[in-house]
Amino acid sequence: MDKRSLEHLARRFREAELRTEILRQELAAAIREADADGVPQKDMCEATGYTRQQVRRIVKASADGDL
Repeated sequence: MDKRSLEHLARRFREAELRTEILRQELAAAIREADADGVPQKDMCEATGYTRQQVRRIVKASADGDL
């Protein structure tokens, strides 16, 4: 592995981290929207793979203004 290849891989990794953060925020917004629409928490957990506690934290963060 040469320096140039390593830099390329590191750059791709940083770009993936950024895309992941954007998608995480979009998913959190979708969870809050689903909650507002009355989607049962059980269904949100099944759809996302998140635990009930994770879903509650995301919804609560919106209510507390901790976006």
